[in-house]
Amino acid sequence: MSSANGPVVQTIGLTKVFRDFWGRNRVVAVDNLDLEVRPGEVFGFLGPNGSGKTTTIKILLGLLYPTRGRAFVFNRLPTDVAVKARIGYLPEESYLYRFLDARETLDYYGRLFQQARSERQRRTEMLLDMVGLSAVARRRVGQYSKGMARRIGLAQALINDPDLLLLDEPTTGMDPVGTRQIKDLIRELARRGKTIVLCSHLLADVEDVCDRVGILYGGKRRALGDIKALLSRQELTQITAERLSPETVERIRELVGNLEGKQVVGVTTPTDRLEEFFLRIVQEARQQRLATSGAEAGGPVAEFLRAEPSQTGPQLVRSLVAAAKSEPGAEKPAATPPLADQSSDRCTIEQLIQSGAQPRPQERSEPGADDQAGPESKRVDRSVIDSLIKPEPQKDDE
Repeated sequence: MSSANGPVVQTIGLTKVFRDFWGRNRVVAVDNLDLEVRPGEVFGFLGPNGSGKTTTIKILLGLLYPTRGRAFVFNRLPTDVAVKARIGYLPEESYLYRFLDARETLDYYGRLFQQARSERQRRTEMLLDMVGLSAVARRRVGQYSKGMARRIGLAQALINDPDLLLLDEPTTGMDPVGTRQIKDLIRELARRGKTIVLCSHLLADVEDVCDRVGILYGGKRRALGDIKALLSRQELTQITAERLSPETVERIRELVGNLEGKQVVGVTTPTDRLEEFFLRIVQEARQQRLATSGAEAGGPVAEFLRAEPSQTGPQLVRSLVAAAKSEPGAEKPAATPPLADQSSDRCTIEQLIQSGAQPRPQERSEPGADDQAGPESKRVDRSVIDSLIKPEPQKDDE
């Protein structure tokens, strides 16, 4: 079962028991947990303190070993090193080096993933702009407020462009503006195909962004399902209309009682959410360009997070060949049957290599350079061309 079709995260009878020094069972943190997280969804992992959420996350990261049962991430064991490169993790507490600034912090985490220097710099600037920390990027992380520390923590969780993002209380300590930006970012990342597991005690945040939720209590799963289905009150019917007079409301009460034999539970006036009202006030202040020393509004999603998957060898070759054939003045090859596509591509590649090997009019080679190079340097390595245009073999599902 591949991660593309099967669940990204799966636990089967997962159990974790913490024992004391004498080997006696003290705490059953996770108790026979069956769980699946589907590709591309935002899954809310809920429960009171001590319900087993963080323990489950640590098992999925390979930091703890289960006592019984099994856990799989991308259909592999969590201890598989290849899996870890596809995961981004924001812990409940941001364990950052307080004497590094934001750029140095992201550069450090980029080095852990063996990214080239230019790529680290590119991603660092994009992420700082995305989380709204570009203006304070040179300030030491230890001087950040808790909300700003959560922002840089989220940036480090995205530095490797993960397929699975594990977020433990991502909006803790954030102001309402930052909270809304993080929620918008989570929805956007999910839209781009990333799978997100969100642990939070802020139920309003979970309700806004999650597709499904699972609720733990005492290490056991107590509820699981689509959030809209779980929150729907099937025993009640709600009708929203423009403002009605008291007389009309009374007539509606009587009509419902006569026709249905039921009682109108209540008639209220809708109100805006406090979050919406707060954001309107802040937006007005920003339009007036009032100064602030805190984090700024986040920028667009980092380009590398929304980029299309990199082209494979044959795809890249075909795109280069197509571009060469479409250039003005390019020699158009004769029409070939469908089975001869690879031969046509090989000829075009050889022409590109040979034309690129010829010196430009402004370039002058040193005397004797051609003699030293020898005929082998001018020869086209057709084995490389064959390997490039050879159809890529189908990979087994992970």
